[in-house]
Amino acid sequence: MKNKLITLTAAITLGISGVVLAKQKPQTVYAATSAERAEMRSFVRNTLAKHHVRGSVVVIKNGEPQQISYGYGWYGKRIGNGNEKVVYPTASLQKVITGAMVIQLINETNNTNQEFSQYTKISRWYPNLKNADKITVGNLLTHTSGIVATGTEINRNTNYSEEQAIDWVVNHVNETNEAEPGTYFYNNTNYILLAGIIRKVTNQSYEQNFQTRIIDRLGLQNTYLYQNIPNYKTDAISYFWNGFNNYKDASYVKRSLASQLPGAGNLFSTPKDYYKIQVGLSNGQILSYSDFNYLTHLRSKVTDYSGGIYLKNNDTLKSAYGNLAGTHFGDWFQMTTDNQNGLVMFLNQTNNNENDEKDAGFEILNHIKPGLFNQR
Repeated sequence: MKNKLITLTAAITLGISGVVLAKQKPQTVYAATSAERAEMRSFVRNTLAKHHVRGSVVVIKNGEPQQISYGYGWYGKRIGNGNEKVVYPTASLQKVITGAMVIQLINETNNTNQEFSQYTKISRWYPNLKNADKITVGNLLTHTSGIVATGTEINRNTNYSEEQAIDWVVNHVNETNEAEPGTYFYNNTNYILLAGIIRKVTNQSYEQNFQTRIIDRLGLQNTYLYQNIPNYKTDAISYFWNGFNNYKDASYVKRSLASQLPGAGNLFSTPKDYYKIQVGLSNGQILSYSDFNYLTHLRSKVTDYSGGIYLKNNDTLKSAYGNLAGTHFGDWFQMTTDNQNGLVMFLNQTNNNENDEKDAGFEILNHIKPGLFNQR
């Protein structure tokens, strides 16, 4: 996960942007031949090897997903990446899911005493939070709250409940000098506070909401919040490529670290399940296409980021990147907004260089559809 300060102060009049995504066409799947699938598998594995990265990837070509894995998810036990036992931390790729649940609640509370929108000040739920009477739901969703408090990924070696993790960030914000609301600063705190809003609006935990609103709706079999990973599964171990050898400096996400990040980095999944989530964000299973447009075109946005993802190339591409401090994981997806082509890449061996990881992914993307995708 990244903390980036961009001194862009928005003159914010919150509301839906005039930009509207083109209407999504029904998804069409063109089945690849066995020879085409074999060629793609060989290309992806060779590309990962060339870049000295390891992990599990789903490539999507003409609406058809194909999972391809390389290396070990747990080298010490020789459990391969892509093994049905292995799940991976999604890191910041969780944020769009939290954002989607907020949009669900905006719809569900319409014309009720719980009604809210992207315009609503978060002082409704956080009356004691600094600047809460100036910060809106939309500001949290676009990282324009002005909150610059860091340290959410420094492991505090305490297993927090959701409520305790949220209370910690509120107290931390109140002890930190903040920027003016409207200033963009990529910060986990925004999405942890959104997890708290989900709890307060529904009177249920983020965990309960995630189960009913995401897992149950999509029938996901390999997606869990950290505390719910079953004993017959294992979360992947990450490794560092030191320029000479593979599988060095083993590290993993500790329960205490995951517990600090409800809604912003405590989700584990597989690239195949995460692809299903991306499809569900606009096909009606999680959000309708118009709701996805609302989420990704919030008026508080001052960059290409809105609601957990970046939209680029005239809204034809969507992407997000994530990692976790103290580990060597690197997660990146880039897909067309119609979900017909792209890549979901969960890496558990990297050299801790985001651009190098994306270079490997871009080679694969350019093999799927030359000239369609962005390198970064």
